[in-house]
Amino acid sequence: MTRTSDLLEDDVAVSVAKIVAVANRRARELGIDIARSELSLTRDPHEGDVWHVHYGPLDYVRHRGGDVTIDVDAGSLVATRIVRGQ
Repeated sequence: MTRTSDLLEDDVAVSVAKIVAVANRRARELGIDIARSELSLTRDPHEGDVWHVHYGPLDYVRHRGGDVTIDVDAGSLVATRIVRGQ
């Protein structure tokens, strides 16, 4: 079992947690039900330190549309762009 102190020493884990917290705050403002969303994170090394946090429906077979991707700059912890799906 991992201790909390070990987790807090992991720079990547702490950074990703902060990025998701920024994106979640903005997603809630947009009316996204985070608990009922599938969440994925990606980062393109060609875009610097910008992470793409995608919220989509859990039941994506029967539910189309409503996807939102929020780009978060890891350095400034600011949501820099919001892209809405169909």
